[in-house]
Amino acid sequence: MVENRPWLNILTHIVLIVGVAVIAFPVYLAVIASTHDGGAFLRGVVPLLPGPHFLDNYGQMLSQGMSTSGAPPLTLMLANSLLMAILIAVAKIAISITSAYAIVYFRFPFRTLAFWIIFITLMLPVEVRIIPTFKVVSDLGLLNSYAGLTIPLIASATATFLFRQFFLTVPDELMEAARVDGAGPMKFFRDILLPLSRTNIAALFVILFIYGWMQYLWPMLVTTDPKFYTVVMGIKRMAAVADSDPQWNLVMAAVVMAMLPPILVIIFMQRLFVKGLVETEK
Repeated sequence: MVENRPWLNILTHIVLIVGVAVIAFPVYLAVIASTHDGGAFLRGVVPLLPGPHFLDNYGQMLSQGMSTSGAPPLTLMLANSLLMAILIAVAKIAISITSAYAIVYFRFPFRTLAFWIIFITLMLPVEVRIIPTFKVVSDLGLLNSYAGLTIPLIASATATFLFRQFFLTVPDELMEAARVDGAGPMKFFRDILLPLSRTNIAALFVILFIYGWMQYLWPMLVTTDPKFYTVVMGIKRMAAVADSDPQWNLVMAAVVMAMLPPILVIIFMQRLFVKGLVETEK
């Protein structure tokens, strides 16, 4: 039995409020900074109240970009990041769920070895194999292309492992019943396993979308054409302007707009994500 202690409830709420404030205050500063002119940050005082340049700053970033940094308009970089994140998330899920299905439901030699070889690749992220991966992409002529941005990042041992563990919990009776009804392997996969996996897919999509959206090192290596810049690359170039002071109001406007797509994905997928956490049975 849990005792009702008012002082403990008060302490808990204080800790939660402080934690939220620590996390939310930098975001608040970014939003406020994006509404002021560039001179507001050269006075040495960070403004805490909104300014009058909200529409000017956001309109300039969306339509023109920041010419001093060599970054294209933010609209193009947001579109590139969105396309890259969606392609990476969808391709990772498609490859992982089909490979996990093959490992669990098909009997072929060395299938356990195949799974462990896939699992071992967790120790070989792009940062570890970046030189040979860049060499292969360069030899294939995929630099400055969406294929070069996404294909080296679409394999996922983590997602394969999670789908494999979920498929192992699916009762064998479902497969036997589907076989009795005349369902082949693909029909069983499409009509039974995919609907059962929708909450897992939703949760993984959120994680993998954010993973693709936040990519910086790999896009920086394989893209030199501004038409393929991602928003994270653009923000870095804006903040590291040579021979001049960064225009922090415009940089913060770009940061705020870069936060919106991941937030919207989380809000949109939240129902399925939470449903997957609270369901006790499939």
